[in-house]
This record gives sequence, C-alpha cells and structure tokens, in this order.
Amino acid sequence: MSVGRRHPEPDPGPRGPRDIFQRDRDRIIHSVAFRRLRHKTQVFVAPDGDHYRVRLTHSIEVAQIGRTIARALGLNEDLTEALCLAHDLGHPPFGHGGENALDAALAEAGGFDHNAHTIRILTLLEMPYPDFDGLNLSWEALEGLAKHNGPVLDPSWALREANSQWDLDLTSWPSLEAQVAAISDDIAYDNHDVDDGLRAGLLDIDELRELSIVNRLWDRVAERHPGISTDKRQRALTRDMIGTMVEDVLAETQRRVAEAGVETIDDVRAAGVQLAGFSVDLAAEERELKRFLYDRLYGSTELEAVRLEAERVVTNLAAAYRNDPSLLPEAWRGEGDEERKLRNMGDFIAGMTDRFAIARHEELVGPVHLPDRF
Repeated sequence: MSVGRRHPEPDPGPRGPRDIFQRDRDRIIHSVAFRRLRHKTQVFVAPDGDHYRVRLTHSIEVAQIGRTIARALGLNEDLTEALCLAHDLGHPPFGHGGENALDAALAEAGGFDHNAHTIRILTLLEMPYPDFDGLNLSWEALEGLAKHNGPVLDPSWALREANSQWDLDLTSWPSLEAQVAAISDDIAYDNHDVDDGLRAGLLDIDELRELSIVNRLWDRVAERHPGISTDKRQRALTRDMIGTMVEDVLAETQRRVAEAGVETIDDVRAAGVQLAGFSVDLAAEERELKRFLYDRLYGSTELEAVRLEAERVVTNLAAAYRNDPSLLPEAWRGEGDEERKLRNMGDFIAGMTDRFAIARHEELVGPVHLPDRF
C-alpha cells in the first residue's frame, strides 16, 4: 500500500498494468536527469576509457544489488529499484569535488547538498507532465530518497522547501527498502571503485591484500581456480566481495528485524535504529576498505589534481554567471531576490554533465586542464 501521490492523476491515460512503485521506477528511468548521469563523474572525470564507471552505470549496479537483497528479504523490489536508480540524480558535474565548489558558490543562498537536490529535481525541476511540476512520485519514494541514510534532523534549505509542500516525516527512520538502497550503494561503490582503481593502475593488488576481507577472498579465488591470470582473479575477487557483503547484509538484517520484533512499516519507522546493514565484523572490514580507498584512490596525487581542476571549473562558472546573468539561458535567470536567483543559477550548474561544464568553461572563461587519463 502507498500513501499515494501529492498531485491526483485521475486520468493517467493508457499506461499498462503497473502499480504505483513500478511507475515511480519507470518515471525515473525516462527522466532527463537520469540520462544525464551517463556523463557525470563517479570516480574519474569525463574518462577517456570506455570501461570505467560513471554515475549512470553505478546507479544501475546499485539497483541490481538492491533488487537482489529486496527479493531475498521479501520487500518491494520496484520501490527498492526506484530508490537505487534515483539516489544520485542530484549530483552536480565532477562528483564530490563539484559539489564542494557549488556549495561554496551558493553559501549566501544556503549552500548545495546533492541529496536534497535529488528531491528538488523530482518535485520541481523535471517537468514532463502538463498538470504539475516534478515527476509526482509516490510519498514512499520521496521519503526514502530524502532520508535513505537515516533521519534528517537538520535539513538543508532545498529539503525544507520540499518538505513544506509535503511532509516526508524527516525525523523517523525510512522504510527497509530505503535502508537497503543505502547499503546497496555502499556495496556497489566499495567494490566497483576497487575494480576501476585496479584497471586505472592507481591501486595495487598486493597493497589491497593487506586488508583482511581482500586477502581472505583472494586466497579463496585461487583455491577454486588455480592458475588463472591475475586479471581474471581480480574480477573474481570483486564478485566474491559483493556476494560476501550481500550475504552478510541479508543475515544481519534478518537478525535485527527479528530481534526488534518488526512486523509492519510502522514498526520499521518506530524502531529508532538502522535495521538493514552489515554485521559488526563485516562493518569493521568495510570501514577498513573505505579508509584504504580514501587514502590510496580518492586522495591519490592523480585524482587530487583532477579534483582541484574540477572545483576550479565549477567555481569559475558560478562566478561568471553571477557577474553576468545574461550568460545563463533565459529560463534559468530567475526572478525575485538575489537568493532566489543564486539558487536558480545553482540548479542550472548542478544539471550540467562533466563535458557540458567543460565546454561552457572553455567558452566563457578559458581552457580546462584535466589529466588525459582521469
């Protein structure tokens, strides 16, 4: 059952035999914002290599993991998939580096937060329908996206604005579907960033083997497939790590749900704790892996240079548009006070893909100097 949609749709037309959560998923897939993820950074900016992840492929991989977990737990697969596919829609160009720069550029207007911007896109900026702005997703989809990482006690301006239009119960825990989407995101980017880092030559398998989970599973791959090449062994390692994490989440979530006596969605929201997650031991190993990735991959000299240049591009674009709003497309110049105009400018920049931002910078400001490989 669903609370429903904010805007009634009494005559939806011929749409086929789909329930509300299936339609949520499909509206996300058909959105402009979803298509733009094809050219938005996951780890590498506008990568030359065709085999690296981008936000779009990452979101699809999160959805695959989320569906698997949801099915095994008896949850709503379509709602879970919708949450997984939409969770990164609000990212600006250049990933977290771009977000940091845009947040600073919009400081006078309340800053920028990609998660809140996802809600802004879905409730306001996407406009495919004649009778309302946004995609008019179900309450459960918007609530899950707003707080899939847990209760939101200090929402940003964008989330407060959306919440004022439709109360998303920000201070309670979200559905198990939303919690599964969040842990699926962790599983996906932990393992696929390892895979991409190895492919790019920024990570070394011998250093990775210093991590307990990697070393344990690396040896098991060799036991099952003696004599295989290092490349194939690395691919098998990634699959085994994902499988190990998924199995752990299933067992731990079932244990927590049983221990808490959870039987209904109201019980989930009232539990006061996260129900979907890793066991204590696996959580410690996953934190160790994350620390390694932040130190050796995200914080590497090569990617640090990329981040700094990406931040420069977004900072310069924001300054150029603020100094001369006529450079913005007319629809994005905004009306009202300076704060509203700044936020409209932020909406425009946040919607840019990496390559569009690079092209606009070269047109309005000057050359962009990103390393060829990353």
